[in-house]
Amino acid sequence: MPTTPPPTAPTVLAVIPARGGSKGVPAKNLAPVAGVPLVARAVRACLGARPVTHVVVSTDDAAIAAAARSAGAEAVHRPAEIAGDTATSEAAVLHAMDAFEATHGRPADAVLLVQCTSPFLTSAEVAETAERITSGAADTAFTAAPSHGFLWRDPQDGATGATGVNHDKAHRPRRQDREPEYLETGAVYAMDAAGFRTHGHRFFGRTALVVTDPARVLEIDDPHDLARAKALAPLLDAPVTPGFADVDAVVLDFDGTQTDDRVHLDAEGREFVSAHRGDGLGIAALRRAGLPVLILSTEQNAVVAARARKLRIPVLHGIDRKDRALKEWCEAEGIDPQRVLYAGNDVNDLPCFHLVGWPVAVSSAHDSVRAAARAVTATPGGSGAIREIAAWLLGPELDTPAPRIPNS
Repeated sequence: MPTTPPPTAPTVLAVIPARGGSKGVPAKNLAPVAGVPLVARAVRACLGARPVTHVVVSTDDAAIAAAARSAGAEAVHRPAEIAGDTATSEAAVLHAMDAFEATHGRPADAVLLVQCTSPFLTSAEVAETAERITSGAADTAFTAAPSHGFLWRDPQDGATGATGVNHDKAHRPRRQDREPEYLETGAVYAMDAAGFRTHGHRFFGRTALVVTDPARVLEIDDPHDLARAKALAPLLDAPVTPGFADVDAVVLDFDGTQTDDRVHLDAEGREFVSAHRGDGLGIAALRRAGLPVLILSTEQNAVVAARARKLRIPVLHGIDRKDRALKEWCEAEGIDPQRVLYAGNDVNDLPCFHLVGWPVAVSSAHDSVRAAARAVTATPGGSGAIREIAAWLLGPELDTPAPRIPNS
């Protein structure tokens, strides 16, 4: 008897519009939050959502396209006529759907509109929004946060005074006695693809709400929003540390990262610093594992050079532009900066943080450095932070002694 072929999973296309132009925050979609550009954060949220089969970034900007591809998405060039200030997100989604069909030879069953400007969107939220469509439960869906706020309208002429929009000002029930209303977060929308083509907008047919945590709702429209996102990221992001497969090289600041940032002086003005023996063990383990390790320091200091000789690793010190020196070193070594872990502690490390894929702050770092980091050690600089980083990368192998070679 003929067998029924197994059902195929629906094609779910996530489209992330990301224009290059932004008046409120220049280069907004490339702005890093916790060391990751906004566009890459959106891509990762989509890639981590089980129902999503394809992720496309629609952009008119080459740098955004490169960041999207680096994060694992496809990039679609958006024509100028739908990339201006007045262009709609729907136009970008329709264009991306056309490009997807032309490239892959099949249409999407469901399409998602995902915004870069919501940095704390989770993969679970993306997945739940998509599943409302793929399950047939709804034709459109979007993320929304519960709200018990009282809304008011203030007439322009002020003649009648302010009036309540969602309440009677003469009767204000307690919060627990009111049914919640829901605020559209602007983070993710899902639509039946055929219905979206027919209607041309994101709300049609049966619309479902995907309720999200209000604490995670933030849309970045101006520099203050971006500053808030950077401050909130250590509290809202799940802790993440790199593994050996994520990194091709380790670059280390010196003062405050491999030391406690203090300088001891003798009567002749000679400087002394304190280093941690565990850091030396960690660096030796990284070298044995085949990972290039470099010390990069602003200070021209004999102590830095001596420590590098002791550790048997190269050093670049007396550097005014650490990011330029790091870029040149990566080019000379043939290493992709996105595959570099850079550990630092102070504001002069921030340009390097913006260059690499794994900016890491030691726990004693300046607040702005911790906010810009993708990962933060539990250990302060000079107290074994580098050994901790080595343990992230090498795991139990770090504590395994190197095999002894018998005498020949």
